[in-house]
Amino acid sequence: MITAALVGVFGVAGALLRFGIDSWFAHHSSIRSVRTDGRAALHWPWATLMVNVVGCFIIGLAHGLTAGLGLGAEWQVGLATGLAGGLTTFSSWTTATIRLLSEARFGAAALNVAVNLGLGFAAAAAGSALAS
Repeated sequence: MITAALVGVFGVAGALLRFGIDSWFAHHSSIRSVRTDGRAALHWPWATLMVNVVGCFIIGLAHGLTAGLGLGAEWQVGLATGLAGGLTTFSSWTTATIRLLSEARFGAAALNVAVNLGLGFAAAAAGSALAS
C-alpha cells in the first residue's frame, strides 16, 4: 500500500513539474524555436528533451539513493515510476519526432532520437554515480 501511495504522491509532483516546464517554454518561444538561413523559426522540442533528461537523472539518482541510504524498494519505485514517470514523456517525444519527419527534417528527427537517448542514458548514469 505504501508503494502505491508514494507513486501517487510523486506522480502528481512529476506531472506538475512537467506542466511547469512546458508552460515556461511556451512563454519563451524564442527558446522553443531555431532559425535557419534567415527563414521562419522552426519548432524544436526543447521542453520534451529537458523533462526526459531530468527524468532519467531522477531514475539514476533514485536507484543509487535507495541502495545507498538503505531505503526500501518502495521508495525507488515511488521516485522512478511516480516522479520520473509523471515528469517524462515518451508520447511527446514520439510526436515531436513524427512532426520533424513530416516536415522532411530528417536530420533533426534523427538528432532528436539520438540526443534524447544519449543524454537520457548519460543522465541516468550521472544520477546513479552522484548517489553512490
